[in-house]
Amino acid sequence: MGRVRVFIACSLDGFIAAEDNDLSWLPVPGEGDDDAGYGAFMADIGAVLVGRTTFDVVAGMNLPESPWGGRPALVLSHRPLPAAAWPTARLVAGHIVDVVAMAKKAAGDQDVYIDGGAVIRAALDEGLIDELTVTIVPAILGRGTPLFAGVAQQRALTLIDERRVHSGLVQLRYTLEAPPPPTTTTTATTTGGA
Repeated sequence: MGRVRVFIACSLDGFIAAEDNDLSWLPVPGEGDDDAGYGAFMADIGAVLVGRTTFDVVAGMNLPESPWGGRPALVLSHRPLPAAAWPTARLVAGHIVDVVAMAKKAAGDQDVYIDGGAVIRAALDEGLIDELTVTIVPAILGRGTPLFAGVAQQRALTLIDERRVHSGLVQLRYTLEAPPPPTTTTTATTTGGA
């Protein structure tokens, strides 16, 4: 099976959305070399595991089609999806280990893309993420939805690539080292969210 990967933008102070899930501070991606590597990243993706808040925000953008293409989009939530949801979207629920396993099965030999702050944090806590690409946007938000604040486990990362991309963005790509032995018992169950 493929890898479990993250590709996400955040502000310099570590937020993936401003208050009220506002994304207006993000630069509008272009195509080809101007898409900050998103197209190349998605070429390896077979399925997406996304938090409910992130799914709702993206669905609310009224895009003509899913930003994840025709790939299966597993939405981690207990609430029913809206009738107008993209046809490849389906609900999943349960412990993060189980839903990542579902996403891997849906992806086949390709990689799984995890999107949404709560889902990313839960997967990090369980040591399930193989690669993390974070694009730093030159903006300071002060408050909003954090990317990493709230993880229960420390993680050591190995930088494997760094590059400047358009609009002053800096993109960092990491692999994750093996998690340290647990010192306390934590629960990494999530029922949706960002």
